[in-house]
Formats: sequence, structure tokens, C-alpha cells
Amino acid sequence: MTSEILRNPGRGPLPADARDGGPSPQDFHRRLPGYAPTPLVDAAPLAADLGVGRLWVKDESWRLGLPAFKMLGASWASYRLLVSRLGAEPSWATLDELAAALVPLGPLTLVAATDGNHGRAVARTARLLGLGAHVLVPAGTADARIEAIASEGARVDVVDGTYDDAIAASAALASDDHLVVSDTSWPGYAEVPRWVIDGYATIFAEVDEQLAATGAPPPDVVVAQMGVGALAAATVGHVRSTGGDRPTIVVVEPLSAACGLRSAEAGHPVEVPGPHRSIMAGLNCGMVSELAWPTVAAGTDWFVAVSDAAAEQAMRDLATVGVTAGETGGAGLAGLRQLVASGEADIGPDSSVLVLNTEGPTDPGAYERITGIAVEGC
Repeated sequence: MTSEILRNPGRGPLPADARDGGPSPQDFHRRLPGYAPTPLVDAAPLAADLGVGRLWVKDESWRLGLPAFKMLGASWASYRLLVSRLGAEPSWATLDELAAALVPLGPLTLVAATDGNHGRAVARTARLLGLGAHVLVPAGTADARIEAIASEGARVDVVDGTYDDAIAASAALASDDHLVVSDTSWPGYAEVPRWVIDGYATIFAEVDEQLAATGAPPPDVVVAQMGVGALAAATVGHVRSTGGDRPTIVVVEPLSAACGLRSAEAGHPVEVPGPHRSIMAGLNCGMVSELAWPTVAAGTDWFVAVSDAAAEQAMRDLATVGVTAGETGGAGLAGLRQLVASGEADIGPDSSVLVLNTEGPTDPGAYERITGIAVEGC
């Protein structure tokens, strides 16, 4: 099986807290060193191949010095968490000034569970602010991803189990001086994951600005990857912020870890048992986020689960238009291709589509094996 497609039977009004609002994470991100909007690529050859009018690829292969979009959520959530401990937002213009303002909090360690990108982003945030970092990864995590996290100065422990087991282990480490920065939620833990979701809004604020600069209209279709659902919830929250039914939203997962599709099918959250061994490592999640799921369930039009082979083909396709995508990054295009080929959705020559490339080649060896293109480690 190369794909599984489900038209969402639970599509309906969004929860009241799903829409954009509150402080602007983009204003915060602009103050971080190296901030710049990531490219929005007009992938005309792929659009022609797919039979759609226009295909935009938001290329998050390099964001704030890391090869994935995750720094947006990790940095914003960490900042909001630390500010909440201070009791008020400090005045700062540089990270050195922010780090100095945090000194009264005493020595702190940021804790995260990850399949790779989120944990590295939390570790990078901790390093920039002079804090410690402790990251837990599931068994089977690629050595390249573990080494990348450790390169940020973090302690990295491998949990004998799945990503969901790593999440449980990270939650158990929470204490006054060990602050958990997770992109998924559980009973009693929702505030930080909400800030992670909010942080991803910067992607879509940039897309709006970039499309407006070209004179292009908003897309008719938006395709986002889904692990626990934080990015998918951010996508729904932003593109449906006007309250309309457009654009069509497509969520893509691995066949072996399609917790979103299975939950939509059942009408309630459903756990997909591990082990989850897809090459789309960032999407190897067996349970949806308790916080993100109501928004994803109400706002998504199509759930698509794809095979590793489909993700590999998407990586090769994206390389033809100059986009260097890791395995998780290729998943969005893979899902779009499967949905268009099925003929089930109204996506065709008049459609403008936005696809997210959520990561670069975080495992350079695997990228070269799949695409035949050698890249340096990130």
C-alpha cells in the first residue's frame, strides 16, 4: 500500500481557542540572531507534473541556524515559559541581555522528548540562553540526529521504547529546575504545547507577506505534515482565522504512524501502537496531542497516510526545483501527489497549492542514498 486517504468525517466549526491571537511570535523571532523569512518557492515544473495550477513550497530546510522549522515553536515556548517564571517580560534587545535577565531564576535545564528536530531546537535555545538541556529520544533514532542534538551541548538519553515512551520519560523529569518544553500535551500539561503551536504561526505570517509581494492570491489548498499535531493545529488556526471554509487543508502522516487518520476515522483520539519505524522520523508518533487534536479534527479536510517510498520520491522531486528536503520534509508533497492521483479531492488545473518542506537533510547519509546528492551535515 502506498497511501491511505480519508475525507474527514468530523470537519466542523473550530474550537474557540484555535484561531490566531495573543502576542506576536514573529516579533520575538525577528529579534533572534540569523532571523530571515524562509524561501517561498514557485515550483512550476512540479505543478505541471501534478496537474495543478500553481505549487508553492515554503522551504523550512534552514531556519534560525537549524535544518528544520522547529526552532520557531521551541524558542517561543521556552521564552514564554521563562517569562512566566520571571513574572513579567524583561526589556531586552539581544540574547545576552535576555540571558542576563534570566539569571535570577537560577540554574535551569530545559527538558524535551524528540524524534530529532524539536529536541535539537530546545537544546539550541537552552545554549543561546546559557541554560542546560536534557533531551530524550526513542530507540532507533538515527545516530546523525543524536549527534546533532549533543552538538548543542545537551545531554541525550535513548529511551528503550517509542517516541510516546520518551514523552512519558521527559514528563517524569519535571521539577522546579527542570522545565519540560514539549510540543505535545497530556492531562495537566497544555500551556507550553499551546505556545509551541503559536510559535509556528510565523511560517504562515511570512507566507502571507510573500504571496502579497508577488501579487498572488492565497492558496486554495494547504498541505501540512502531522506528528502529534502541533504544526497541523497551527496551520488550521492560521489559515482558517477569518472563519471561512477555504482553503482545503490536507494533513499527511506515515502509514505506520497515522494516529491522526485513525483518530478522525474513530471520532476520538486513537493510539497507533509502535514500534514506529518510518523514515519520516519527525512524524513517528502514535498518539495525537490532547491540546492540538480538537483543532486538527475540526479544521482538516483530508487525512493522507503515505509510505516511505512515496516520501523518498517526493524528496527526489523537490530536489529538481532546488529544494533540499529530508524525509519528513518530503511527506507533504508525497501526500499531495497521492491525493491528486486518487481523484477524490477537487484539486486540479485551477488550484493553487501550498506545501511545507519542514526539514532539510537531517540525516545526510540517508539523503544521499535516497536522492543521489551528497550534502554536508547540518
